[in-house]
Amino acid sequence: MPSEASVAVEPQAPAAAVSPWAPLGHPTFRALWLAVLASHVGTWIHDVAAAWFMSERTGSPLLVAAVQSATTLPVVVFALIAGAFADTVDRRRYLIVIQLWMLVMATLLAVIALWGELNAWTLLGLTFALGMGAAMAMPAQAAITSELVPRALLAPAVALSSIGTNIARAVGPALGGLLVARLGTGWAFSLDAVSYLGVLLVLVSWRRLTSAAALPPEPFGLALRSGLRYAARSNDVRSVLLKAAFFYVFASALPAQLAIVVRGELGAGAGTYGLLLTCIGAGAVSGAILLPRLRSRLGTDRVVVLATMLYALTMLTVAQVRQLPILGVALVANGLAWISVLSSLQAATHISVPGWVRARALSLYIMVFSAGMAGGGLLWGAVAQRFGVSVSLTVAALALVLAGAFASRFRLNPALTRDTAPSHHWPAPPDAGATDPGPVLVTVEYRVAPADLALFWPLIHQLGDSRRRDGAVQWGLVEDPMEPGCVLEYFILGTWMEHLRQHERVTREEQALQERLRALLQDGAAPRVRHFVTPQSPHPPHASRENTA
Repeated sequence: MPSEASVAVEPQAPAAAVSPWAPLGHPTFRALWLAVLASHVGTWIHDVAAAWFMSERTGSPLLVAAVQSATTLPVVVFALIAGAFADTVDRRRYLIVIQLWMLVMATLLAVIALWGELNAWTLLGLTFALGMGAAMAMPAQAAITSELVPRALLAPAVALSSIGTNIARAVGPALGGLLVARLGTGWAFSLDAVSYLGVLLVLVSWRRLTSAAALPPEPFGLALRSGLRYAARSNDVRSVLLKAAFFYVFASALPAQLAIVVRGELGAGAGTYGLLLTCIGAGAVSGAILLPRLRSRLGTDRVVVLATMLYALTMLTVAQVRQLPILGVALVANGLAWISVLSSLQAATHISVPGWVRARALSLYIMVFSAGMAGGGLLWGAVAQRFGVSVSLTVAALALVLAGAFASRFRLNPALTRDTAPSHHWPAPPDAGATDPGPVLVTVEYRVAPADLALFWPLIHQLGDSRRRDGAVQWGLVEDPMEPGCVLEYFILGTWMEHLRQHERVTREEQALQERLRALLQDGAAPRVRHFVTPQSPHPPHASRENTA
């Protein structure tokens, strides 16, 4: 019988090749993809109009950068909370409420602008409110992808979401610049408000399939803690977050100051600003199409390093060159570099974590991304205010080269090879009664040939990391000094319910690790697993329950 320690691994059939456009064959995914694309176009129109309004009214690099920060700072504050909600509530209803909030805020901003009453602080306040709605929606929107397409289409569905974002990046800025130049910021904000209706209608019409969960959802506070615990114990998640921090803090200088370069250095208008943003978007779309081939030839880590250096080079070009055609070419390259880094980090986050914690892991990535963009935008805006835009972009580019070189030590390639599908190979645990006793102590006794101990120790410590990621608050090993090779693994969970959740969280990769451990045991004997709970009466009939394979 399988146990918490091991089970036979069934061979997995290789995945069939699928078209990158295959997810669009699923009607609900296609409708939501198109609606989100329209919403992203509206967001870019808002961003162009807001940055141009602030540049025209104040001429302050710091206040222009504050518009970007007002969009991204809420994500820093609310993303982790949103991730915990996304893993514990009905995502459809939750997203409908968030879309209504954003529709109301965008409509209010448009009305005030059309009345001619908009000022810098009102713009920042309502932009912050929209950013708060976006922050609360992002993890849930990412997480529902797995509900709209089969598992085999999840990777191309994630890639299509990235392509859609960058199509919006190519179309939205040009449309926004045209609207601002021809009709004014009020009508640009109005079109942004209308763009939220599509997502709202798709969510309302979606008939989400739900099934009765075997276990109740985690309470919000526990979900928050378990997400942080998983990230703290995952080398893959830590690598993604560190690489993201080292990139976005310095890369934020260009989008935060491009409007000032166009208006102050080139003496051009909103149309030129939108055109240059469109060049970035066009480069990003091209990069999204080329990226699979680049990854297959160079590997993800090398692609990220090269893209970081290219991004820094494009920032130096914008800092020093004032010829519009050269700037356009540089910004196409900038978009290609941007999507190469962004898509690689997002893919590593999606693939390296199991489904039960994916929204929370994505929320941590989103939080780091937004903190880097918001904090970096303000930092480089302040530098530009004092020393000029050229100095600010030049220093940021040089710093990005150094940061990229240092961050290359944190690798993404291992994260992209994980098999985090649930294995469900542990047997049902013993019945602990109707109550939820805690804490729970689980022990696993191994008998290893002394000659194999050198192989056993690193593997059992890897298993210990997975036990702690999946819920154990304490883990350790003890060895019988009188019987070399007799090792007792123990781990403690807060409640019996947490141990039941641990049974559901075990992945195929952890299953394979347990099989490698079992191969080192003497005579192929299965480890002995025991569960200990707090006695429920002064003289319980059984203080220990045993489960042997």
